[in-house]
Amino acid sequence: MKLHIKNGHVIDPLNDIDSPLDVFIEAGKIAGVGQAPEGFVADQIIDASDAFVTPGLVDLCARLREPGYEYKATLESELRAAVHGGVTSLVCPPDTDPVLDESGLVGMLKQRAKAQHLAHVYPLGALTLGLKGKELTEMAALTEAGCVGFSQAENLIEDTNVLLRAMQYAKTFGYTVWLRPQDAHIGVGGVAHSGAFASRMGLSGVPVMAETIALHTIFELQRSTGARVHLCRISSAAGVELIRQAKREGLDVSCDVGAHHLHLSDADIGFFDANARLSPPLRSPRDRDSLRLAVLDGTIDAICSDHTPVDDDEKLLPFAEASPGATGLELLLSLAVKWAQESHVNLPIAIAKITSDPARVAGINAGKLSVGSKADLCIFNVASEWLVEEKALASQGKHTPFLGYSLPAVVQSTIIGGHVVYSRT
Repeated sequence: MKLHIKNGHVIDPLNDIDSPLDVFIEAGKIAGVGQAPEGFVADQIIDASDAFVTPGLVDLCARLREPGYEYKATLESELRAAVHGGVTSLVCPPDTDPVLDESGLVGMLKQRAKAQHLAHVYPLGALTLGLKGKELTEMAALTEAGCVGFSQAENLIEDTNVLLRAMQYAKTFGYTVWLRPQDAHIGVGGVAHSGAFASRMGLSGVPVMAETIALHTIFELQRSTGARVHLCRISSAAGVELIRQAKREGLDVSCDVGAHHLHLSDADIGFFDANARLSPPLRSPRDRDSLRLAVLDGTIDAICSDHTPVDDDEKLLPFAEASPGATGLELLLSLAVKWAQESHVNLPIAIAKITSDPARVAGINAGKLSVGSKADLCIFNVASEWLVEEKALASQGKHTPFLGYSLPAVVQSTIIGGHVVYSRT
């Protein structure tokens, strides 16, 4: 199949492209940008007038819920949601049932995902067996099976010696440890950001120091081991400053932020809206504003969806009893564009945070339109808006704090491996 995408405005941050150009695809790869290969005759022409053509989005945190939680979501539903949102590559945490702590489970997941012929799935292996924080997994076997790193997801390691051994092992073999900085004791059981709002609402709090204490521990272990660490879903101004200092020091660290946290604060919980119960919790407006600036100055490397589909039985409960999480795959592009518009930032900077930069963090071959690279693309109209409502979401999870919002950037087409896997009608 030969595709000719014409009349579009190409944005490819990795190759510093931001101009009207045609794109040519052949045999599942980018055959040319701007100029067609000699003798190229298209089988299909896609008119991208008034639209942007970018690499397919790369999402660093998307829970697909399989295996084990099919009542919340399935591979088919969530990978379809991914392509509806222009996401062509995604990293999934290991907190499935059973946990992704054996190579056979990882291989099965990748095989089932590949059979969907939709977005590429890159699993994270469990750092410890069963995510119990006691015994290390066979990282070499998990890497061979296709894992791009190792994580505890939301399951915290209480014994720092275990984390030390894990980082020593990871350093030896060049693996990346993905950690969500959260102290194993402080704030456990909390449901909202510790502050005046939570106090007035009578909600148990998660203080910022739960994040900063964990960061201090991680950085000390990094200084000792030299391991590479990716910090998942930073939520506070104090946390951002610690990461900024660690990067200046030269520690091998990267980090991401959930797209929700760039726009919302604890005040958006409103009258106990369970859709706004997230982990980490939405923090103060000051924290939110610091996160927005940290994306701009590069302290935060990538924006992720933190896609966590939750079913009605676990979400339609009183705030403190509801399960944390929100759907996000289909909102990632829109929320990144919204951040750029509100921050008066050029669009290529926002696109980099959801394409080439997360691809670099995950160490995967994605997020670019280089000649010869995989033809994974997103075509969207930034001037159009869409209403976030349940019927507009392909994900099986219909809960998001953005229900009722009109958001910018409507995906027109998603192309994976040179095939159009989604086209808006």
